[in-house]
Amino acid sequence: MKNFERKSDGKLYADGIAINDLAKQYGTPLYIYSQKTLTDNFNGFNKAADGVEHLVCYAVKANSNLAILGLMAKLGAGFDIVSGGELARVVEAGGDPKKVVYSGVAKSVAEIEYALNLGILCFNVESEAELERINEVAKSLNKKAPISVRVNPDVDAGTHPYISTGLKTNKFGVPIERAFLLYKHATTLSNIEIKGIDCHIGSQLTSLQPFSDALDRILLLIDRLEKENIKLHHIDVGGGLGVVYKDEVPPTPEAYMDNFKAKLKGRNLVLVCEPGRAMVANAGVLVAKCEYTKAGEVRDFCIVDTAMNDMIRPSLYSAWMNIEEADRSLTRDEHVYDIVGPICETGDFLGKERNLKVASGDYLVMFGAGAYGFAMSSNYNSRVRAAEVMVKDDKSKIIRDREELKDLWNHEHKFEEL
Repeated sequence: MKNFERKSDGKLYADGIAINDLAKQYGTPLYIYSQKTLTDNFNGFNKAADGVEHLVCYAVKANSNLAILGLMAKLGAGFDIVSGGELARVVEAGGDPKKVVYSGVAKSVAEIEYALNLGILCFNVESEAELERINEVAKSLNKKAPISVRVNPDVDAGTHPYISTGLKTNKFGVPIERAFLLYKHATTLSNIEIKGIDCHIGSQLTSLQPFSDALDRILLLIDRLEKENIKLHHIDVGGGLGVVYKDEVPPTPEAYMDNFKAKLKGRNLVLVCEPGRAMVANAGVLVAKCEYTKAGEVRDFCIVDTAMNDMIRPSLYSAWMNIEEADRSLTRDEHVYDIVGPICETGDFLGKERNLKVASGDYLVMFGAGAYGFAMSSNYNSRVRAAEVMVKDDKSKIIRDREELKDLWNHEHKFEEL
């Protein structure tokens, strides 16, 4: 991982700072993000799209920390959101609502009103009922609602079923055979302005072929719409580009963008994309401290202070994430461990059957933790959520304070007899 490297002293560094030192300063569990990596990742996508009018919209759901959103806004990013709360975060972080595309299958009246009043770029409509609702809300506000239809092209992304979004069996989008009729209906609605078309088929894709297959189907629909004099301003190709967790070989941003640019050549369409994981996953690590090692009859355990409430991907998706010792200069015996946490669930693990040289008090580093780590964390088992830190060169800054025990019941009320 770029900007997370092991140096000759045997220690892992985040930019110019030893991760051990950051863990001692800020405590664990600890998320650490590299500002340089985040910047390079965004600039990589943005530069790869040179030659066509485009907008790179960061997918907020991957990691919604205000500091990360603020950095993206400063770099010129747009934002892909899926809730009113994410829109509020973008605004609070200094993002431009006019660069926001709004996805999600269950937009409420209040969320639609909020987005319309802020003047977002576009709603990605996911159903016939949603289109009608957006029109009615826009009419009540005397506004025109900019929309695109999220088309479900029935393309197998070849990824984990929980993160596949482009099949007929998925809840997302409008089947491609119905999308044409929905566009025609949208032209009859007084408070709807058709802006574009949207497609997102899944996450952690490591081949360009599913993107190509989906785009070919979308382009056929665009041609059909043009014959009906329904002209589009932009095409949103979604996100989903994979990252390296173990031995994956995902396409580069350049190959990803070149694929789209070649197929869109000669078409007067703005290219919109929504990278999330590809922007932040490998810009972050999660640091855990070994509390105990425990010998079992069948396997040995490294019990850490970090759990599935801090990082749920291994438990939820059976995701493999690389875990290494923060300091390999220490003299330790090597064992094969299951790395498990304090949560009272057998499914609470960060990794299984890992060769490690570790003892109580040592730190372990989980790579690829920048996406869907803290964003999916919880207070299960009444555990406070982790701190988050940003690093650049030899400087570090807290970007989210570790929760305190009193935060666990901050919005609760003690029992009183009714």
